Amino acid sequence: MPKPKVLSGTDVIRIFSLFGFKVISQRGSHVKLRRLQTGGVQQTLTIPNHKELDRGTLVAIYRQALRYVPEKELRPHFYGE
Repeated sequence: MPKPKVLSGTDVIRIFSLFGFKVISQRGSHVKLRRLQTGGVQQTLTIPNHKELDRGTLVAIYRQALRYVPEKELRPHFYGE
């Protein structure tokens, strides 16, 4: 598997905004993103808003987001082929 791109918390928040997630709160450096689906289903992600995210953290966020966003749409944002 290729290494993930080097991304900041702001970059990741911008990526998820493309998929309809909106910032709903922030506590310290962690930003909570949420989007509402049909039927009132809430999908929530928490992103650390750091200048550079560790690769392990990016992979964890990526895997968590795969529950909500198809891999073929999300992968180009996180991995450079």
